[in-house]
This record gives sequence, structure tokens and C-alpha cells, in this order.
Amino acid sequence: MSIQAEFKLDYPGFCLDVELDLPGQGITALFGPSGCGKTSLLRCLAGLTRPSQGQLMVNGETWQDDKLFVPTHQRPLGYVFQEASLFRHLNVGQNLAYGRTRVSDADRRVGLDRVVKLLGIGHLLQRMPKGLSGGERQRVAIARSLLTSPRLLLMDEPLAALDVARKNEFLPYLERLHDELDIPVIYVTHAPDEVARLADHIVVMEAGRVTAAGPLKEALANIELPIHLGEDAGVVLDAVVAERDQKWHLARVEFPGGSLWVRDAGHSIGHRVRVRILARDVSIALEKGTGISIQNCLPATLDQMADDAHPALTLLRLQVGSSAVLARLTRRSAAGLGLAPGKSVWVQIKAVALIG
Repeated sequence: MSIQAEFKLDYPGFCLDVELDLPGQGITALFGPSGCGKTSLLRCLAGLTRPSQGQLMVNGETWQDDKLFVPTHQRPLGYVFQEASLFRHLNVGQNLAYGRTRVSDADRRVGLDRVVKLLGIGHLLQRMPKGLSGGERQRVAIARSLLTSPRLLLMDEPLAALDVARKNEFLPYLERLHDELDIPVIYVTHAPDEVARLADHIVVMEAGRVTAAGPLKEALANIELPIHLGEDAGVVLDAVVAERDQKWHLARVEFPGGSLWVRDAGHSIGHRVRVRILARDVSIALEKGTGISIQNCLPATLDQMADDAHPALTLLRLQVGSSAVLARLTRRSAAGLGLAPGKSVWVQIKAVALIG
């Protein structure tokens, strides 16, 4: 299963020229700065924009080539915009009912009760859109899209209009959809934290072109790829909750290579979590430290060193067992420690910097 796309689109002063081969499952993040072409690419995928040259095949079905162009209303997809486009004269339940009318009973694969429960909107069904918060409107918009039983869900920065508090409330619902629905999602964002929490695959865009693409964990750990995350450079690890320390509100999570103490989010033993480690929160020692406040200290081997954005800094990739961790140091510190690829070191990771 895969999504294969090739588009070329010319605007005055801008050219979109992309070729993609994406997995037909999970969440693929289209990541890059404003104006790089993310939304233009999404509109081509949806058929809302017809490029001068274009080919699109979704899980073996051709939606567009040199001879065929399936119009948007005939493509089995859902599209969630930055602003929730709900019908103002219909209540939430009626908005959802409209989504269900777009698909026949024979093609319906997503049930109303399941979507309402997944997105936590059961108490909103009689409410009008004007009485909903921004996060509630987006949850309803996603539910309406899902009720069309799409084979592909497109999301264009759905959290952009939300403040930090509402965004943090909303993200768990997207994680739940990721875990429980087998619908491929292409998710446009310029926010590294959304990529880290949600994505399985990443496509990095700049000036209308793809500069990097691949599985998220591999892409983030590759210090040679041009993913410009700046202060947000780091890795994402899959882990399992192994122990909880209720006295200190901490949990120990195990990953391929070791274990880490993180803030306890209340997950049960055995629960699978994602852990994000930022390069700026990793320090290097030649010997295992004692008498320090950092909770996590793991043996590692320095794998690679690369130039960072500022000439005073260097970015390191370290192997902790079979997992990779990034660290950002000054060049002077690296020289003082005599760091070079192949050297055995200890990585020190702040517990407060880990996000489960």
C-alpha cells in the first residue's frame, strides 16, 4: 500500500515540483516553513488545484495521470482545513449527518458512534457551531470528514488557530485517531512538536521542492539531512512504561538501548509511549557522573559529528544501544573532551526534557 504522487505547478515567482512515494498507512507530516508549498501540494492531492503536470495513485487506484483527472467530489478523501468549515445553520449532529450522506451504505467503513466516542463530541451533538470553542469545532470537522469513510485524510495545519492550552487538549484526540483508525493521513504543519507527537513519516519541503523524506525516527536522527529544526533538533524513541515511582511522580520507560526516567503521565505498566529527546538537553561526559541532578546517564558511542547552524556549535549523533540520540555542544567543549567518532562516552539527559 502506498501513495505515489508527481506534480509540477507554476505560479508567478513560485514553482511546485515534487515526486513522492509515501506509505499508505499512518500519518505523514508535510513539514516546512510558510510559503514552501505544503498547502499547494495538499490541494493537488485533493484535486482542488490541477497542476500542469500531475500523476497520483492511492493504494493502487489512479486518481490522476496524463489521461485521467478524478474531480475532488469523486475522490474518496476527507479534507480538514485550518479553520473548521462547519455549516453554521446546522447543529453538530446535523453537520455529522451531512458527512454520512456523502458515502453509500455499502462503502461506509467508519461508524457514527465510534467517531463520536474517539473525538469526545457526544455532549456537543445538539450545539450550534457558533457556541463551540476552536478545538471543539476542529474535532467536529474531523469527525465529519471521517464519516465519509475516506481512503485518505488530508489535514492542513488543523491546530494553527488554537492557543497552546487548546492545542495540548486537542493533540490526544489526534493520537487516538492514529492508534485506532486505519486511514492514511497527510498532515501539513510547521510545528516540530506536532511532528514529534503524531508523525510516522516526514516529508520536508523548501521552496516548492522536497529536500528530505523518510520514516520519522530515522529522518530526525540523521544529522546530514536538511531538516531545519534549530532549537527543536532531537530524536523520537518508542518506549514502554516499565515502572512508576508514585512518591516522586516519575515513570521509568524502556527503549532499545536502555531506560529513562520521565515525568509520570499516569500510563499503566506496559503502555507504549513516545519519548522526545531534544539535542539541547543532552550533555556529554567521559565518565559516569556522581553528585549531579541529571536523572538519566547512559553509556553511548559517538557515531557522527556535523556542523550546526552556528559556527560555535556542533551536532553529535550517538548510539545508545540500537537507538540514536542527538546532542548539541559548543565546538570548544567537544575539543576539550577530545570527541571523535568511535569514542565511548556517557550521555546525560534531563528527565524534565522527555515528553511521553
